[in-house]
Amino acid sequence: MNASMPAPDPIIRHVERQETPVMFISTADEQDAITEAWDRLEKIVGSLHGRKFFGVFGPPDGAYRVCVQAQDDDDAALSGLESGSIPGGHYLSMTVHGEPPEIYAHIPTRYAELKQVADHDSTRPSIEFYRRRDEIDLLIPVNAR
Repeated sequence: MNASMPAPDPIIRHVERQETPVMFISTADEQDAITEAWDRLEKIVGSLHGRKFFGVFGPPDGAYRVCVQAQDDDDAALSGLESGSIPGGHYLSMTVHGEPPEIYAHIPTRYAELKQVADHDSTRPSIEFYRRRDEIDLLIPVNAR
């Protein structure tokens, strides 16, 4: 399999997530702006070890939020970040694999596949959970079953 191509027919899972406190940078939902925001966040956070990173987009304002899960000793205001939370609840999820930056080009297609089978909850944002550099969980909010 080509490393830049996502695995064929990823498995779609139902998951329930807890609300997650985060620090974030809000930016336009455009690839250049998103890339710049990720670079800024990584410089602010410093060591990525032991941190969980998310991309969050959609409601309430359509912006893309580059997020890091907040830890007890974090101070978002001192680091120039905003603070908030990623809503919990029911989601449909699939995992995509591939090498950056090619993997990012497959995200919109995979989200479209999830939306086709989802009872989409348009009041909550969609989530990208960055498990590793080459593995991303895509989550779309759904109404409880």
